[in-house]
Amino acid sequence: MTTTPTPTTTPAAARRGALAPAPAATHRRGGALVRMIVAEARLLIRDPAAAFFSLGFPVVLLTVLGLVMPWADDPFSDQDPLLAQITAITGYTPIVLSLAIATIGLSSFPVTVATYRQRGVLRRLSTTPVGPSRLLVAQVLVNLAALVVAAALALVSAVVVLDIELPRQPWTVALAFLLAVLSVFGLGALIAARAATTGAANGLGMTAYFISLFFAGVWMPLPIMPEVVQTIATYLPLGAATQAMTDAWVGAPFPTQQMVVMALWAAVATPLAVRIFRWS
Repeated sequence: MTTTPTPTTTPAAARRGALAPAPAATHRRGGALVRMIVAEARLLIRDPAAAFFSLGFPVVLLTVLGLVMPWADDPFSDQDPLLAQITAITGYTPIVLSLAIATIGLSSFPVTVATYRQRGVLRRLSTTPVGPSRLLVAQVLVNLAALVVAAALALVSAVVVLDIELPRQPWTVALAFLLAVLSVFGLGALIAARAATTGAANGLGMTAYFISLFFAGVWMPLPIMPEVVQTIATYLPLGAATQAMTDAWVGAPFPTQQMVVMALWAAVATPLAVRIFRWS
């Protein structure tokens, strides 16, 4: 009578099998991110104030400025030959786009995460496979999509209603807009990572918000500001964003310095925010 040999497993093989990730683990992690993105998108849509500032604010602001302000049809700047070729409302369009990014990235985003922390939502999430990186990525992707839609609506409305000029280098404007979102949200993520309460996030976020708006040229266009202010603005996310989009709008040389500055802010601030993130 013959006996069929029984397969044996060595202790080393058993340990390797125990440590090997299950095939579905990666799928579950990816599924968790997708569910978070869907949940954040639903919360955004269901909140009227958040939906307005994410989607409607740039359209309303740019249209009102173009219809009400007496300087809208004047040359944007007499000191620069390229800027003198566009109207003031055309030159103000990149500033409005930067303002929209800052409103979400430095005001709404940190407060949202801090609210989750204050209500214990983050403490419960800390017991799941959802890490801080997925939470921040979900927030950034949802708001990026909303801002892209808002920018498209604002441009269409401005072209139809205000007759603004379209950018001469649209792909450069698009790249600058993307880097602006990533860099500003990187700064916002640093606030969101540590702010223990909604009040703290709101205070820190609004401080960064108004400083950024000044260097973005919201109250006074950057081309007519002192040179030292323009230099400082180049090294800040929102100031670099406004300069890069404006240069691309009028067909100036590629704004390499501003692009690099925004990329560095995004590359440094976001990973740092993940590292110092607190769940409670």
